[in-house]
Amino acid sequence: MVEQGCSRLSADESGRILDRLAGMEKIILPELVTQALASTGKQSTRRCSLTNEIMIWVVLAMGLFTEMPIRQVFKVSRRLRRGEESPARSSLCMARQRLGSEPLVELHRLVVKPMATEQTIGAFYRGMRKVAIDGTVLDVPDCEAHEHFGRSSGSRGEGPFPQVRKVSLVELGTHIEFAFVFGGWNDSERKQVEQLWDSIPGDALLIEDRGFFSYKSWEQLHRKHNLLIRVTKSMVFKSITYLPDGSYLTKIYPSNWYRENDRRGIVVRIIEYKLDDPQRTGHNEIHRLMTNLFDAEQYPAMELILEYHERWEEEIVFDEQKTHQDPCRAEKTMNLRSETCDGLKQELYAPSLGHFIIRAMMLQAAEPSNIDVDRLSFKGCFQILKTRLPECNPRTESSFADWFDAVLWEMSCETTPVRRNRINPRAIKRKMSRWNKARPEHRRKPPLTKTFEQTVVMKT
Repeated sequence: MVEQGCSRLSADESGRILDRLAGMEKIILPELVTQALASTGKQSTRRCSLTNEIMIWVVLAMGLFTEMPIRQVFKVSRRLRRGEESPARSSLCMARQRLGSEPLVELHRLVVKPMATEQTIGAFYRGMRKVAIDGTVLDVPDCEAHEHFGRSSGSRGEGPFPQVRKVSLVELGTHIEFAFVFGGWNDSERKQVEQLWDSIPGDALLIEDRGFFSYKSWEQLHRKHNLLIRVTKSMVFKSITYLPDGSYLTKIYPSNWYRENDRRGIVVRIIEYKLDDPQRTGHNEIHRLMTNLFDAEQYPAMELILEYHERWEEEIVFDEQKTHQDPCRAEKTMNLRSETCDGLKQELYAPSLGHFIIRAMMLQAAEPSNIDVDRLSFKGCFQILKTRLPECNPRTESSFADWFDAVLWEMSCETTPVRRNRINPRAIKRKMSRWNKARPEHRRKPPLTKTFEQTVVMKT
């Protein structure tokens, strides 16, 4: 029996008020929700309809039913009671503000963890859990509360919206985003990523793109973690020893002065290669990987090259979140919609928790069939979850388990063909618009003082 706060709303026989969200409890345990509210001091102390215990589940549902406004999300979350009116949008918005973002942050910390085991296909390389760090940007509403995030700029001026820069730590084998940080457009990803270092699993093979490399990060991480990072071709290296597979050992330094005086050097292994297919992006360019896996027999260069390209799985995670979980729509011009900083933080954590629910179920669906979870369609499984969630019957443990097993079986049928050997050029079809670009003077215009009729002047 799950009591959802001291709400005035009637509960079903199992004690659930949002009875159509019961299926989410298979992944996010109610006791962890209670713990998150308690540890952040957000437990409801008075009796009302929209308690914090209710609203945290409503916000979690918003991370799944992203195309719906908050009042419709509430309707989706609760079975129809004839004669009971749904709360007004303003009441739900105020209750969401009262909840705040802290319980969502704490719940993410308690719930979202790497889930792969040694038996999970494609999740480990020679006993090391494949983990990657990468970043993405998100458009946020053009309002004064978000101006501090900053905007992108280019030859045509500033970008149309302020932007949030998010840097995520992802388990590549399962696509689980188990930690992330965010800041403004002008915040450096290289600086942001330092906040994620404590979240790196001890058994990880950390894979990073070249934009994240710095001597400081390598110095702090290379003794604790196994690293595989791409570095720029402009870096200067002097080989110390060549290994049988063509890679070589060298040293990295904080600056040229330290290199010239051979001080504070750290030994690393460099793997250099080119691509001889003219159809591929990066054809005939030098690609460099840096690692602290020095044994060329145990960790051959070709294997590490192939493992580095697994980093693109994190790009697919961002695609899942931005394209499929919360896609562009006619009424959605931005990635996020809250016009307060705290609401924006809620909007970042709720979809991440929603993404975890989907991915955790996909992993459980793939395991009995012994298939790579990459072979399951994220979009297909996401739609199955949204369709079947209201059908959940939690009245007995048996009926609850039967529903969950049936959903996992249905997800296991959403297999996709083996990925094609393909490449997409880094180009877009439509870049410019015939409309004038919005400038700062076009933003937040004062209200009109005349009606349309008062502005009409007849030609005489």
